[in-house]
Amino acid sequence: MKYQVVIPAAGQGKRMNAGRNKQFIELKSIPVIIHTLRVFENDPLCSGVILVINKDEQQIFEKLIQTYNIKKIISFVQGGSERQHSVYNGLQEVKNTDIVLVHDGARPFLKQENVHELIKVATDKGAAVLAVPVKDTIKRASSDLYVEETVERSSLWAIQTPQAFHVSILQEAHELARKDNFLGTDEASLVERIPKQVYIVKGSYLNIKLTTPDDLVFAEAILHNWTS
Repeated sequence: MKYQVVIPAAGQGKRMNAGRNKQFIELKSIPVIIHTLRVFENDPLCSGVILVINKDEQQIFEKLIQTYNIKKIISFVQGGSERQHSVYNGLQEVKNTDIVLVHDGARPFLKQENVHELIKVATDKGAAVLAVPVKDTIKRASSDLYVEETVERSSLWAIQTPQAFHVSILQEAHELARKDNFLGTDEASLVERIPKQVYIVKGSYLNIKLTTPDDLVFAEAILHNWTS
């Protein structure tokens, strides 16, 4: 089953403290966004990529795409004030496919085998997300930081991207969120409101999102032994 992917890459990533879009940070001399785009460039099931960006950075993205010979970009789309709005804008450019993925531009360590399993489940069920079981003990705390309870973790999963959906389902979810002025934490949280069941596909603990400077240390370690 062919798919297209919307990649939000417009955020400035203030927690990274890089002074620029974290997509341009280099890992082994290659920008983060190129590592991410290569996952889909090399996947025969991917028919196109919609890259959601800050238009002020479009020339930078275009130069990178040309330099690294990325061929699957369908269009560049202007990002919104929130990630959800950026994804909505990107979704308007998805055409001629039944399945759409949404993937963070700053998650470069994605295995093709996980993408293909995700596509299978989303095609069958309508909505699926990559996730990994929570390993740490989780505690709920009060506003002044005393422990209120220890949360039973056997049913807890840390949700990742990509998240995959029938296009019509994600479109319906976004339109309902806009109507209700609802801002979700991810695409799955919008789909859950339709309501529509979202299924979990077990992913990889290596599929980290680069958010803070500490994450770059882990990223370099992953790249040292990385095979896609």
